[in-house]
Amino acid sequence: MAERSDGTFEVVSFTPLALEPPIAVTTAMPVGVATMEKRYAGAVDGRSATLFSGGQGPGGAGAYVAVESFEGSLGGRTGTFVFLHAASTHGQDRYGEHFTIARGSGTGDLADIAGTGGMTVDEDGTHRVWFDWELTPG
Repeated sequence: MAERSDGTFEVVSFTPLALEPPIAVTTAMPVGVATMEKRYAGAVDGRSATLFSGGQGPGGAGAYVAVESFEGSLGGRTGTFVFLHAASTHGQDRYGEHFTIARGSGTGDLADIAGTGGMTVDEDGTHRVWFDWELTPG
């Protein structure tokens, strides 16, 4: 049976990387790559190292994809795992979201973790995350 763990997070660091694609393609939405460090609190408690790629157009529309290596606890179970997420925005919203835990990436009490989740940003700027997860041996 799946369990839900909710938390908040803050971006501790965002470091753009100089990376040139093998071919130059110019679009209305320049794309870049960065690394991030995040801190999580609540029933999702810990930190993550994130590889991030995204773009934003002049009107605020954008899209991103991120892969996070998480270390901490979900619902009191400690360990590590990888999750990935992607979404697009018109500027003030979030749509087309994809969010999944990479099966086989867990360690410790989270060794057999699988699931999905999501993220949102409150009007006051609070960043929220949730995982709908279960331990599925095999």
